[in-house]
Amino acid sequence: MYFKDRKTNYDKFPFTEIQGHDREAFHGYADIVAEIRARLSELKKNKTVVVIDYYHGVRQKEIESSLIRPLLADKTFFSEDCKLPEEKLYPKLERNITDDRVFGVLSVRRLIEFFDEEKLEACRKQIEDTDRGLIVVYGVGASLVTKGDILIYGDLSRWEIQCRYRSGELDNWGAGNFEEDSLRKYKRGYFIEWRALDRHKMDVFPDMDFLIDTNRDNSPNMITGCALRDGICQMASQPFRLVPYFDEGIWGGRWMEEVFALKPGKNNFAWCFDGVPEENAVHLKFKDTIVEIPALNIVLQEPDRLLGPEVHSRFGTEFPIRFDFLDTMDGGNLSLQVHPLTEYIQQTFGMHYTQDESYYILDAKEDACVYLGVKEGTTKETLIPALKEAQQSQTFDDTRYINKFPIKKHDHVLIPAGTIHCSGKNSVVLEISATPSIFTMKLWDWGRVGLDGKPRPINIEHGEKVIQFNRTTDWVEKNLLHREITLEEDAHKKVERTGLHELEFIETRRYWFDEKIRMDCNNSVNMLNLVEGEEIAVTSPQGRFNPFTVHYAETFIVPENVGEYEIAPAGKSVGKKVAVIQAFVRV
Repeated sequence: MYFKDRKTNYDKFPFTEIQGHDREAFHGYADIVAEIRARLSELKKNKTVVVIDYYHGVRQKEIESSLIRPLLADKTFFSEDCKLPEEKLYPKLERNITDDRVFGVLSVRRLIEFFDEEKLEACRKQIEDTDRGLIVVYGVGASLVTKGDILIYGDLSRWEIQCRYRSGELDNWGAGNFEEDSLRKYKRGYFIEWRALDRHKMDVFPDMDFLIDTNRDNSPNMITGCALRDGICQMASQPFRLVPYFDEGIWGGRWMEEVFALKPGKNNFAWCFDGVPEENAVHLKFKDTIVEIPALNIVLQEPDRLLGPEVHSRFGTEFPIRFDFLDTMDGGNLSLQVHPLTEYIQQTFGMHYTQDESYYILDAKEDACVYLGVKEGTTKETLIPALKEAQQSQTFDDTRYINKFPIKKHDHVLIPAGTIHCSGKNSVVLEISATPSIFTMKLWDWGRVGLDGKPRPINIEHGEKVIQFNRTTDWVEKNLLHREITLEEDAHKKVERTGLHELEFIETRRYWFDEKIRMDCNNSVNMLNLVEGEEIAVTSPQGRFNPFTVHYAETFIVPENVGEYEIAPAGKSVGKKVAVIQAFVRV
């Protein structure tokens, strides 16, 4: 038992109530079609054009049968008939796709570049030459043909896209690679397609009349564009949580299954992503209807409110902090790995900042450990040949080359890029890091294969170019372990700076308290987690938002424009000492 004498209170389906738009949300295709028909009748035009644009991953056949057919259109145009075929598109994208199974190069292409302009123009002319009736234009990029009289956008979460990749239901856009390795499909999405699709979505965002949440099979929810835009503005002005998702892994443990009350799967859960706006979704509640949209929409649409002007000016419309869980309790070691230096990630993958990170130890058994840095005397000439040989022999003497340190609950291990590291078995790590999330160069995976039965990708050819061999035992002990500094302390509160390292741009502070305390955003978006205690209440001293409840191990975001906020023990934690870890960008 990892949660002795306690009952789980982790909320797996958090939502934010949106005020002022109760009549602007619709559930199910019948209500959606009725609302669109009502809007059409208000136009009182001889010719009307409805545009149904959507993200790749939305189910085309469902849109055709359940939305377009009941509208009884006189003519329909499928925008993707104007898309460049794969044989013409692939040569343009090949440099970004690469031959690597995991890593590509970030693309700056816009969605229009995926289309044949002559075909788009021919489609526009047919629409222009039609003088009566209802015309429906639909498909990915449909609004590139025309904005029409009513513009509807279909959206879904990155996690749902990944699930559809894995099941074989979804290919990369127009590639027809339904059965390809899901890692390769994810790579093309991450480095190319999602970038172009997000740029396009933000281009049409101000013009959307409706947004449809298409995450659940034949169970859509729709809101008006006004409700969407105001809802995002409201969320960027108050604390909120992302919708977590959980993924199985070869080294997964059993802690999250119990503490988060997860239904056991075929394999152990390894990851919980509950603080990654680029991947997670958010739930917006309009009276009785909950609409799911990508959390990235908030970052893209309200960067100043959410991130703060200084962080926005530095990172653009990217959320720079990431929280997630790694569970190895009664599981196995993570892969031995390293993250690239800034210049390497820029010059090789096109990402402008790197994956600096840290491990906050949320729970641990007595034998828990972390592998961190190289032992004194280890050089590139001794380590790299040993790692390469291990891929053939399936044995690697980690005790000869890599430091291994014991860890305990509430330790905070700092891991600047270039440092060899991994968490060992029997711990639960709250990973606090910079957002780039897939740039992990695996060096050794303990002779395992993935859940798909295939060897997990090993990236020694990248890793050897970024490993910092001066991060030896002595350096690690002085710089990366037990770096807590008390900043403030009294009878009811203790504030500690726990990291990150001076080479990393994130500051982390831990607050222990048994009564209400006041916090400040420090001119940056804040991401926090309740690392000790049952429950806390987050409030505004100026009454700018409604009280917000957080439970044990839940990650939450406080937008920069909130400024000051207060946190106090709540529920069963009243009168008891609790702790939160706070992360923000040093500005």
